[in-house]
Amino acid sequence: MSFFKKLKESISKQTEAVTNKFKDGLSKTRDAFIEKVEDLIIRRKKIDEEFYEELEEILIGADVGVTTVMDLIDDLRAEVRKRKIEDAAELRPVLSEKLVNLLRGDQDSSVRMSDNDLTIFLFVGVNGVGKTTSIGKLAHRYKQQGKKVMLAAGDTFRAGAIEQLEVWGERAGVEVIKQQAGSDPAAVMFDAIKAAKNRGVDILLCDTAGRLQNKVNLMEELNKIYRVIQREVPDAPHEVLLVLDATTGQNALNQAKLFGDKTGLTGLILTKLDGTAKGGIVIAIRQEMNIPVKFVGLGEKIDDLEPFNSEQFVHALFAGLVTEEIAEGQEQS
Repeated sequence: MSFFKKLKESISKQTEAVTNKFKDGLSKTRDAFIEKVEDLIIRRKKIDEEFYEELEEILIGADVGVTTVMDLIDDLRAEVRKRKIEDAAELRPVLSEKLVNLLRGDQDSSVRMSDNDLTIFLFVGVNGVGKTTSIGKLAHRYKQQGKKVMLAAGDTFRAGAIEQLEVWGERAGVEVIKQQAGSDPAAVMFDAIKAAKNRGVDILLCDTAGRLQNKVNLMEELNKIYRVIQREVPDAPHEVLLVLDATTGQNALNQAKLFGDKTGLTGLILTKLDGTAKGGIVIAIRQEMNIPVKFVGLGEKIDDLEPFNSEQFVHALFAGLVTEEIAEGQEQS
């Protein structure tokens, strides 16, 4: 077997594995959302006003967001008129296409890396959303890619936070820079950046205290951390990632709006997507915030944090129903 054939097969297997992770991780949302859509299509058959009303209720129930749902239904109506669609079954690939477009948006969901030597990611979010866990999983991902990774224990406020990050550092096989509990988080960041530069680190992942977005002093602390990072590495932080718990639905959207106003967010990490039937919140956040989802948590294992891909997300949601329809359409054309 040639090298290129082996490489192609290896890439194909990796792609299939990621696709399966999305399918497994979105099973609860698929059961609650897509199966209801499929039931509606089979039961109604004809696209009429009652059909649109039921579809609207299903989408809102999946936490897609009222504003986004209204716009989506309007787009579907226009597309149905344009294509002269009468059979509800023909709406599957149209709905899939619209959802992909909603998720893709105008902004790139790829992660920004430094053009120089050191890339710095700053992680923010309230307590209990899976921030430290996400940092540990990302450290593992980049370590597996051959990068030299370091963690900065900037959550000096919560009891056990430094120890929790150290556990993840051990699991991922990366160094953690820390100070005593109660230390100035900005000082931790300063030490971590100096250490990262001296040791030739590629990626520095910076934890911060889980803060309530309405606490002014904590937001000021976050701004101080931001300034220290920028002073030491002028083009950093390269990503400011807000970690959100997908199981909280609309509350996650509210957090994104409040943090987005004050912290210069560049992207989102949605955790526990496998534990919720309201995966439509991904669409709502993407539309209403215009901030790209960069990573999604699809399980509890160390390698279950995946880069977000809009096509994979939608295809995993429909789990074969839409892809079969699209394939049939491509064969006919």
